[in-house]
Amino acid sequence: MEIAFYVHHHGSGHLMRCLAIASALKNCHITFLGSGLEQHKSVIPGDIDLIYLPMDTPVVEDHYFLNQSQEGLHYAPLNVSGQLQRVNIITSFLASRPKLLFVVDVSVEVAMLSRLCGVPTIVVRQHGLRDDLPHQICYRNAIGLLAPFDVQMSGKVPAWINEKTFYSGGLSRFAPSADLSDASKRNVAVLIGSGGTSIDHDFLNHLSGQCTEWTFQVVGNSQNAQNINNLHFHGKLEDPRDILADCCIVIGNAGHNTVMECASLNKRFIAIAEERPFKEQEEKAIIIDKLKLAMHIPASAIFHTDWKEMLENLLTSRPNWTGFIRSDAAERAAAYLMSTHHSIFQYN
Repeated sequence: MEIAFYVHHHGSGHLMRCLAIASALKNCHITFLGSGLEQHKSVIPGDIDLIYLPMDTPVVEDHYFLNQSQEGLHYAPLNVSGQLQRVNIITSFLASRPKLLFVVDVSVEVAMLSRLCGVPTIVVRQHGLRDDLPHQICYRNAIGLLAPFDVQMSGKVPAWINEKTFYSGGLSRFAPSADLSDASKRNVAVLIGSGGTSIDHDFLNHLSGQCTEWTFQVVGNSQNAQNINNLHFHGKLEDPRDILADCCIVIGNAGHNTVMECASLNKRFIAIAEERPFKEQEEKAIIIDKLKLAMHIPASAIFHTDWKEMLENLLTSRPNWTGFIRSDAAERAAAYLMSTHHSIFQYN
């Protein structure tokens, strides 16, 4: 079976999700297409073909660049050489792969390009307010929608979207496990994401000063910061599992990977929702807050929050993430893709 994934370059969540699903695909020829994949070659298995796409943003040589308003699309600039090159590469790839199922994680424009080429396309759903015209066109023209989360985290969507969606259950690189951390150590993990975050040095110093009896284990790109007082910097880690396991509370943004990893480890979680297109993080944080799985703090409120009181209050209870993570979520998603491929191309 030929299955390809378009992997969006913003943040690391798209790549990690595609890797998890790809690892569960059996007897398939797999290709990843995306910008910036070069920097992740060390974590991508060698049996996955990689097609590197140029960025679709203007460069100095794009003298006639125009980013005029458009209908039915999110981003389709005029006179950008990288945009034209990536479309050429994608369409050339699609033309060279008969019986291909294309999984788009995520891009309205790439999904529509695939449909225009007559290639069956599965679109990965994300949280947020996706009721805009481009998303509606994209979802209606996909042959299926894949939600890498439990239906309880779906949010309010029209019935036709629910009916078209396969919910794999919560997908995390960590197997579901109980939280065995020792709360008396007062260790807190702070996760700095790669998709743009308000968790910076100013905030960390503010947090450290408010909560002097707590120790903060900071994971992520912190620009080679040195340990100061109760701030311990670990830099960017391929696998932060050991640090997370030792912490009784996690503070991080409400990106999909972070939420799913906290769920899989049954962690008390403070979700700082960053401003994103379509209010993706805000919706997700509100959902898990209402379900009493986490505390939602808007990014605009992080310097107006009593962090000491919040941390102390969190210790008085434990969340129950049971059912929001499935140890077989990647296998379920892979089975859905293979079943879809089989039904379209009618293998005997």
